[in-house]
Amino acid sequence: MTEQTEYTLGDLDRGDTLDALLDEVRAAFTRYVVLPTPEAVDALVLWCAATHAQAVADHAPRLVIKAPEKRCGKSRCLDIVEALSFKPVVAVNATPAAIFRSIEADEPPTLIFDEVDTIFPARSTKAAENNEELRGLLNAGHQRGRPARRVVGKGTEQVVAEFATFAMAALAGIGSMPDTIEDRAVVITMRRRAPDERVAKFRYRRDQLPLHGLRERLGDVIKTHLDTLAGAEPNMPVEDRAADTWEPLIALADAAGGTWPDRARRAAEALTSALDAEGGASIGVRLLTDCRAVFASHGDPGALKTAVLLEGLKAIEEGPWSDWGRNGLTGRKLGDLLVEYGIKPGNVRFEDGSQAKGYLRMKFSDAWLRYCAPGPAPEPPREVSRPGPVDGHGVGAEGPVQAGETTATGTCKTPDCGRRVAFDLFPHGYCYDHQPAAA
Repeated sequence: MTEQTEYTLGDLDRGDTLDALLDEVRAAFTRYVVLPTPEAVDALVLWCAATHAQAVADHAPRLVIKAPEKRCGKSRCLDIVEALSFKPVVAVNATPAAIFRSIEADEPPTLIFDEVDTIFPARSTKAAENNEELRGLLNAGHQRGRPARRVVGKGTEQVVAEFATFAMAALAGIGSMPDTIEDRAVVITMRRRAPDERVAKFRYRRDQLPLHGLRERLGDVIKTHLDTLAGAEPNMPVEDRAADTWEPLIALADAAGGTWPDRARRAAEALTSALDAEGGASIGVRLLTDCRAVFASHGDPGALKTAVLLEGLKAIEEGPWSDWGRNGLTGRKLGDLLVEYGIKPGNVRFEDGSQAKGYLRMKFSDAWLRYCAPGPAPEPPREVSRPGPVDGHGVGAEGPVQAGETTATGTCKTPDCGRRVAFDLFPHGYCYDHQPAAA
């Protein structure tokens, strides 16, 4: 018979400390589930603990437990999350209206969703379209103060009512979730157990009760830290939305002390980096990055014909562009995607004397700086296009931009850099590596 950990339900005032209770929660996860990394275990522990402090948090991080195949332990992991989280509400086939009415503003519950791949399938289907309201609820509920407004009542007695959306939510399923959800989530990617990896069998009626006891003890201790957590502004190892997502977890780790502050920050860095590496960037950022690669493959000229840029994009084996529509990415769709970043095609006269629709590299420089991860710094070309009095389509007062016309160059303003700068591409006078944030 498998040995069981015993928890006392009646005597909750046992002199528990927060760091010791987090260690117990960690032991509960590793007892029943094989998780991919130590950082993933720590993230799960802190997420479950943070559900007990939602009342003082500004953000409600989502927890995404996903796997590439069945039988990777995601549902079992979700069972443990449910057992240890504050006021779990299991949303099986629940309508958005029912979920709206399940969220209390003063004491938000913890929403639990399993088999999310049936709600948000990888391909656009009718099911995905029908659940857009649920996705909107999950996105809005990440931040406090984003209520949903609905018309309620009958006939002439209809009024506008506000429904709270702020609540932490755990979602498990096969494959990736919508980008907007994963961007607001602590993401754990499960894997199937190896033959030599063993875990204890989990039986609901037998094992839920001791886990509920641990949950009660954890909640009681966290209540004593709420004032501290309400005013916490921890130093964050990640930025932007990832910082919003991880702040409640790291604040709680700082309150616990011991080894947890360092472990929490390592987990935030590791899981955020893993999400970025597996394609967390939007399709727009992917396009900008791939356009930069195509320009680099042609020697970073001042301009490329639209047809040449499209050909280069479609030739990227890992890219989605060759399958973008029936015949791959088109010039019109390319323009539609890039215009969101202030990049438009224009009539360009190239060195060979031909004139065609194309894109100036200088138009990309600001977007590359702001949205793309740093890449190899391109050497400024000797012959680049002169912007002059150019309108938004690349056409100046005297006709098309001359792609082969010589431009003024100088040395990068950064001390000790020494790299030559083409002022048409970098009008602020800094090279690619040293562009100022406001450029």
